[in-house]
Amino acid sequence: MHTWYEQAVFYHIYPLGLLGAEKANTLTETAHRLTELKSWIPHISDLNGSAIYIGPLFESCTHGYDTKDFRLVDRRLGSNEDFARFVRLCHENGIRVVVDGVFNHTGREFFAFQDIREKREASPYKDWYRGVNFGWESPLGDPFGYEAWQGHFELPCLNLWNPEVRQYLFDSIQFWVDNFNIDGIRLDCANVLDFGFMKELREKTSAMKPDFWLMGEVIHGEYNRWVNPEMLHSVTNYELHKALYSGHNDHNYFEIAHNVRRLEAVGRSLYTFVDNHDEDRIASKLNNLVNLFPVYQLLFTLPGIPSVYYGSEWGIEGKRSRTSDEVLRPALNLSDMHEKAPELASHIAALGKIHTENDAFHNGSYKELLLTNRQYAFSRSGEHGTVISAVNNDEQPASISIPLPCAASDVVSLLPGEIPFSLENGRLSVTLPANGGAIFKLQEV
Repeated sequence: MHTWYEQAVFYHIYPLGLLGAEKANTLTETAHRLTELKSWIPHISDLNGSAIYIGPLFESCTHGYDTKDFRLVDRRLGSNEDFARFVRLCHENGIRVVVDGVFNHTGREFFAFQDIREKREASPYKDWYRGVNFGWESPLGDPFGYEAWQGHFELPCLNLWNPEVRQYLFDSIQFWVDNFNIDGIRLDCANVLDFGFMKELREKTSAMKPDFWLMGEVIHGEYNRWVNPEMLHSVTNYELHKALYSGHNDHNYFEIAHNVRRLEAVGRSLYTFVDNHDEDRIASKLNNLVNLFPVYQLLFTLPGIPSVYYGSEWGIEGKRSRTSDEVLRPALNLSDMHEKAPELASHIAALGKIHTENDAFHNGSYKELLLTNRQYAFSRSGEHGTVISAVNNDEQPASISIPLPCAASDVVSLLPGEIPFSLENGRLSVTLPANGGAIFKLQEV
C-alpha cells in the first residue's frame, strides 16, 4: 500500500497573496478571508489535486515568515475556527492539508523576543535565540545583539539546541494536529535546521499521527542527507525545477535526464514543482510558452510528488524584482480565472487524473528509453503496470521509435487527442506533436 503522500498531487497556496491580505498586519479585528477558499476546493478537485500545501498561516507582522504567534491563524486571513472549518471541508473532499512550519526564526514581536527586550539578562527566554549578546545593540535598536536569518534582523534565529524551545515547537505542532487536524508540515529553511531537531521532530510527529508527512525546503545539497527513515519524508526538488525550464529553453533534454538519473536514489519521494512563491512563474521562465505542455507532462510523470502553484494552471506570469516577491503572490478571483488558458488547465487536470490512476507514478521505478536534445521517453513501472511518457520540445512534430521496457500485446494512449502510433517488434512508433507529448499504458503479456 502506498501512503497518501506518495500518491498525492499537490496544490500550493500562498494565502496572504491569494486572498489579497494587507502587506502589514495592523488589523485590530479579524478578517474572515479564509471563507473565500471554500470555492477553490472544487477547482482543486477538478484538477485531480489530492493535497494542499498552504502557508504561511500563523499570526505574523508582514509576509508570514516573521511569526508572532505559532498558535493563532493570521488575523488577516481569519480565525482558528475558520481554518479548522477549511481543513474539515478539504478532508470531506478527499484533500489532505499541509502547512508551513517556520521553526528557524520568529518575528521580533514573538513573546520570547519581546521578553528579552524588556528584561534583558533577567529574561527566562534569553537562551531561546542564537547568539544573544547584551554587549551590543541590533541594527533595529534592540538592546542586545543576536543571530538573524541571512542578516535580516527582523528574523531572529531560534536556538533549536535549547530543549525548552524544541518542546515549545513540538507542543505547537500538537496544537495544530489537535485543533486543525493537519496532515503534514513543510519545514521552512530546512537546509539550515539542526539535524537533531529534525530527527526528534520525525519521532514526535509520527507518534501524533502515523501518516504525518514532513517535507523540507532545501535548495542545494545532497537531498538524501535530509530524506531518510530518521528525518524527513521529502524535500523540495530545486534541481529538477531548474532543469525543467532550462532544458526546454536550451533544447537540452540531456540536462533533465541527467538530473533524474542523479537523483534516482531519492527522487521518487521528492516534492517536484515548476514554480512557487519564491520563484518566477514558469510562464515567465520559458522562452516559448507552448513548452508549458511538455513541462507539465514531465512534472506529473517523472519521479516525485508533483505540485501546482496557484494560478499557474492558467499560465499566469510573474517575475520577482530585486526587492520584492509580491508579483509572485497575487490576489486572484477564481471566477475571473476560468476564461484564461483553459487548454493548459485541462491538460493539467488530465495529467492529474493519469498520475492518480496509475500506481507506476506512486514511487514506481524509472527507466530511460530514448533521449535526444529535443525528444525524451521513459517508463515508470509499478505493481499494476507500466506507463511510457514521451515528450518533444521541437517546433515540429517528431516521429520516434521507442524500445518497450517489457513485452506488451497492446498500448493505450492516455492523454486526450489523437496521437498516431503503432506497435511492432518490441518498439512503439509514435509521432509526437510539436512542443507536446504522449503517455501510453502498456498491456503487458
